[in-house]
Amino acid sequence: MPQIIILPNDDFCPEGTVLDVETGTSVCRALLDNDIEIEHACEMSNACTTCHVYIREGFDSIEESDEVEDDLLDKAWGLDPDSRLSCQAIIDQEDIVIEIPKYTINQVSENH
Repeated sequence: MPQIIILPNDDFCPEGTVLDVETGTSVCRALLDNDIEIEHACEMSNACTTCHVYIREGFDSIEESDEVEDDLLDKAWGLDPDSRLSCQAIIDQEDIVIEIPKYTINQVSENH
């Protein structure tokens, strides 16, 4: 079973953690299922950038992004070559290491 290694993030996962996940699960779904409340304003429909993460290791094991995701990522805060929308990053057989960005661009935040 592949693992997602989450680097420490003061807001979402201060100590960092390791999750065992089923192949075919999105990174966003795995985080939410394990009480890591990453934002996902569009309900994981590939229509915003609030679930943006960095795939620090294992990037090539995830299916390539499509044009819609690439266009959205162009609007994400802190975009870098390892950026993916966690709702679109589907876990394959390899472990991955992710970093949750410090900020997100959310036009409507429910958690004030």
